[in-house]
Amino acid sequence: MCILGISCIFAGEQFFNNYKIIQFMLKNYEAVFILTPVLSEAQMKETVGKVITLLEGEGAEIVNQENWGLKKLAYPIQKKSTGFYQFLEFKAKPETIALMEKNLRRDETVLRFLTFRQDKFAAEYAAKRRNLKSQAK
Repeated sequence: MCILGISCIFAGEQFFNNYKIIQFMLKNYEAVFILTPVLSEAQMKETVGKVITLLEGEGAEIVNQENWGLKKLAYPIQKKSTGFYQFLEFKAKPETIALMEKNLRRDETVLRFLTFRQDKFAAEYAAKRRNLKSQAK
C-alpha cells in the first residue's frame, strides 16, 4: 500500500492511489446560467457545449445537464425580460470553478449565472431527483 510522499513498488498500485486522491478532491457542484433569449437553438447548444468542454478539459465529470427552456425573468436584465435557463450538475476540482466563472463572465450570451457546491444532503437529493426523472421516462 502506498503512503503519500513514499513511492510505490508497483506502478499499478501508484496509479490506483493517485486515482483515489483525484476522486477525493472532486466536489459536487451545480450551476445554473441564463442565456440571452435572442439565441437560436444551435447558438444555445454551442454556448452550453463550450462550458461542458471547458469543464471536461479541466478533469470535471458532468453528472447531469438540463435545458429548462425559455422563462420569464423576475426583473429585466440588460433590457431583456426572458432568458433560456440551463442547469449543469458536475464534479470538479475547486480551482476549475474560478476558470469556468471567468469564461461565463466574458461570454456575451450569458446574462447571469450561479454556481454552488453541494453538501452531502443536496448531493443525495439530486441523485434521488435524477433517479425519479429517469424512471419517469
